[in-house]
Amino acid sequence: MKVRGTVVLIRKSGPCINYSGGTVNDNVPELLSQSISFQLVSATVGDPNNGNRGVVGEEAHLEQHITSLPSLAAGETAYHVTFHCEEENGIPGAVIVKNKLSSEFFLKTLTLEDFPGKGRIHFVCNSWVYPAGKYKYDRVFFANTTYLPGDTPLPLQPYRDEELYILKGDNVAGQLQEWDRVYRYDYYNDLGNPDTSQALARPILGGTPEHPYPRRGRTGRPPTKTDPKSESRLPLLNLNIYVPRDEQFRPLKMTDFLTYALKGVVRVVLPVLQAIAGVIHIEFDSFEDVLKLYEDGPPVLPTPLLEELRQLVPFEMIRELVRLGSCQGLLKLPRPQVIQEDETAWRTDEEFTREMLAGLNPVVIRRLEEFPPTSKLDPLKYGDHTSTITAAHIEHHFDGLTVHQALKQNKLFILDHHDAYMPYLNRVNALAVKVYASRTLLFLRQDSTLKPLAIELSLPHPHGEQHGAVSKVYTPAESGVEGSIWQLAKAYAAVTDSGYHGLISHWLNTHAVMEPFVIATHRHLSVIHPIHKLLSPHYRDTMTINALARHALISAGGIFELTVFPGRYALELSSEVYKSWNFREQALPADLIKRGVAVKDQDDKLCLLIEDYPYAVDGLQIWHAIETWVGEYCAIYYPTNDVVKADAELQAWWMEVREVGHGDKKDEHWWPDMHTTSELIETCTAIIWIGSALHAAINFGQYPYAGYLPNRPTMSRRFMPEAGTPEYEELKTNPDKVFLKTITSQLLTVLGLNTIEILSNHSSDEVYLGQRDTPEWTSDKKAVKAFEHFGKRLKGIEAEIMKKNGDPSLKNRNGPAKMPYTLLFPSSGAGITGKGIPNSISI
Repeated sequence: MKVRGTVVLIRKSGPCINYSGGTVNDNVPELLSQSISFQLVSATVGDPNNGNRGVVGEEAHLEQHITSLPSLAAGETAYHVTFHCEEENGIPGAVIVKNKLSSEFFLKTLTLEDFPGKGRIHFVCNSWVYPAGKYKYDRVFFANTTYLPGDTPLPLQPYRDEELYILKGDNVAGQLQEWDRVYRYDYYNDLGNPDTSQALARPILGGTPEHPYPRRGRTGRPPTKTDPKSESRLPLLNLNIYVPRDEQFRPLKMTDFLTYALKGVVRVVLPVLQAIAGVIHIEFDSFEDVLKLYEDGPPVLPTPLLEELRQLVPFEMIRELVRLGSCQGLLKLPRPQVIQEDETAWRTDEEFTREMLAGLNPVVIRRLEEFPPTSKLDPLKYGDHTSTITAAHIEHHFDGLTVHQALKQNKLFILDHHDAYMPYLNRVNALAVKVYASRTLLFLRQDSTLKPLAIELSLPHPHGEQHGAVSKVYTPAESGVEGSIWQLAKAYAAVTDSGYHGLISHWLNTHAVMEPFVIATHRHLSVIHPIHKLLSPHYRDTMTINALARHALISAGGIFELTVFPGRYALELSSEVYKSWNFREQALPADLIKRGVAVKDQDDKLCLLIEDYPYAVDGLQIWHAIETWVGEYCAIYYPTNDVVKADAELQAWWMEVREVGHGDKKDEHWWPDMHTTSELIETCTAIIWIGSALHAAINFGQYPYAGYLPNRPTMSRRFMPEAGTPEYEELKTNPDKVFLKTITSQLLTVLGLNTIEILSNHSSDEVYLGQRDTPEWTSDKKAVKAFEHFGKRLKGIEAEIMKKNGDPSLKNRNGPAKMPYTLLFPSSGAGITGKGIPNSISI
């Protein structure tokens, strides 16, 4: 019998950008009809001559090009294919695909419209298929039916097992190539570059009690000559970093990414030459100078210097951008949202505190449980680090309450960046920065807004860390030199919060901790496993963006070390914080309870102590929507706890996550046991939350809030001016200039702004929470229906967010900057929007 099918693919044809910065052309005409073949594999009939594996049918080839398929996206091509099937071969459940072309192609789907006895059979492939000579095995794709391991049709079981064996690649040695489909783990031993300079050597993170860390994807690159335990690095402009090809950015995403990156190179190069040429000063002289970055773009270089630059820059594409650099629009930075309505609102105390609840880093503030604040640092090593803030500093702000009464009534909160930084301050401040550890105390008013009470700035004791800290307390002031000092104190507190945001809240707690889940899922959960189908959309592009981050952002001498104050100690510091990371506490309700900003009432209902806490309010709605969806989905496949326990793939996955992927966190109390359906739901909800909503809340506000760097400086270069010094006298006469000379310099501002502009952008092909890039991701109608309900719940949440943002009684929703809180608004368009929850950590 003849069965007609439709194949959708994307050929690698040029010119297309490859990762090393050049272009490739693959326009050689080939006979497609004979170069790509498909063989159906039976799910119901085994071949007794081949170990009872599913019977393999005859080869079928691409036929005529289909031009009238309305569902095709840009770059996609559809073809007919006809299979000649024997009735006794039964119903197909997989297909073998062979590529005899000279280059790879992206196979999106294969659909059999009307298979006798079955009807429509759809294969979701979404994979790059390389020439057959690159593989020692057949490329096998499964129909979109979902099977637990024990329910897999026996003829398909060997194919399921072999595909997982291939992806594990435990027998693959040496440097991995782009066509390798291998998911393996490695330590963070690729951040340093000791062969270039000992100053660029960095400790290996992961595998030791001193420096624990989540694992990253293995590349297999050879070791450095200087240190056999460290992995060698690629040149900065070579982006051919191994991740499995199906994890890499798709063409449209890569084009968007490279466009912004190339603009950024020019933005950074131009100011250097402009400074040399005397066109601009190296420092901002006033806030008006900062605003010119958005209004005018960088000044135009004189023609001779522009010609010189074009000769210096080696890549034609960058040369062209430099040539166009005189066009104001190309290099002009967009105006950040925080100064769109009011250019000075960021300086108010109200906006300063509001951003702790509805800003870039709303996940650190916690309720103060004892006064004065204490430290968890080892007193034998670090001495006494109890806060020097006294009742006299703050009680007059309490509306008549005492400190004890304010504590008892849950009115006192703290932004505490003391313990994380203090052990590193002597080393950090030996670099070209001058940073404090900070504690910021806050009082909760009746209208749910926060009033700053005091900021304590601390340094290690000059006679040795074992003697504790030397601290000074600053309290709010509105005018005169005291007002200028208070503005600087807030800036120092913002610097420590910016560092913690980028390093811990963002990189460690979303990007780094997620990668082991990605790797373990591909190694142990088949693509036809229900939990693989549930979680895989939340892994899209994560390994690639993490690899790019290790390559240029968090590496030794990389952008993070240049622009954010921990410098060369940044990743080592994050390893210290990872020591206390606990998977159970990544669930939003658990996190809020841990920080003391929420409590359970007698009915076990979660109650926020700060009622107008936009991140928590919107986040809990998103959390419960995810939890409901995951619960409905898991109930389809796991009706009892025994089914969870009996799922061999699931148990192997969970064991490897804990014992290998997060192998430095093996202690059982950090993790659910995975013995019950409730534990499975809890685990999957937390994974989806981290990869989608948590990352969105932390990431996509970077440019809207920190794109105006005075609002979120990333480093401080001078200590607080002391009375009697020239700096103090300058503060009296020109406080704005002192402020700008204290925070991030002009050149590093441009470098940092370009980076967060890239990171805050939604790509043109982004897929958001509640959406799938493949409508027929499963044939299970119950699962599809549950997912539709999830999408509808998210639409309802969007309407509620808009309603709350329009309520003037909810003062933290907009604040003095008149900046609505939309970071947990699920959908978005492309670009910098300050809203939208992508399914995954994709940028």
